[in-house]
Amino acid sequence: MLQVQGLARRYGAEAVFAQVNLTVAPGEFVAVVGESGVGKSTLLNALAGLDTVDEGQVSILGTCITTLKEDAQARFRRQHLGFVFQAFHVLPHLSVAQNVALPLLLLGQHNPARVEAALAALGLAGLGERLPQQLSGGQLQRVAIARALIHRPALILADEPTGNLDAETADRVMTAFGDQIREHGAACVMVTHSASAALRADRVLRLTRHGLQDAG
Repeated sequence: MLQVQGLARRYGAEAVFAQVNLTVAPGEFVAVVGESGVGKSTLLNALAGLDTVDEGQVSILGTCITTLKEDAQARFRRQHLGFVFQAFHVLPHLSVAQNVALPLLLLGQHNPARVEAALAALGLAGLGERLPQQLSGGQLQRVAIARALIHRPALILADEPTGNLDAETADRVMTAFGDQIREHGAACVMVTHSASAALRADRVLRLTRHGLQDAG
């Protein structure tokens, strides 16, 4: 599903990380932990082709996205990747249902029944017509999860998905998140500073300047 070889990112002469190697199988949930400032979000952006790298390559479903042109990368992301952001990134002028439906609309698909089912699966049934400002933080994060999964992508990338939530809400959100990615059979790479969130994964890796290491 995902294969990363010799990935490196530098700012000037300073290495953020180097020699990052990673293989993620279909349906596997991998958590990446590490100290603040070690480049976890930068790594996630590099996996998605949102950030350039200085060395190495990223292949998803057999396609090397690091060598694709920008417009081809965007098309690939739209079809095959889903994102869960720490800051939710929902559009305030759209309803909950419209926010969740966005990835489908970008693919030229219209499937209200799937949107309703996704909301129900994440405990958001009946909230589709509400605006984001009418929801709690935990509900907003579940909207972000539903949106990331709605087009049934092969790979989910999650950046600190519980970072803005209290412990109890974070636990509920991670339960819903884990259940959904496993139900859809998606592979997932999640970066997090939360030890409890990381424990939900099948495998936990630690990012350092010198690559990824088994955190166990």
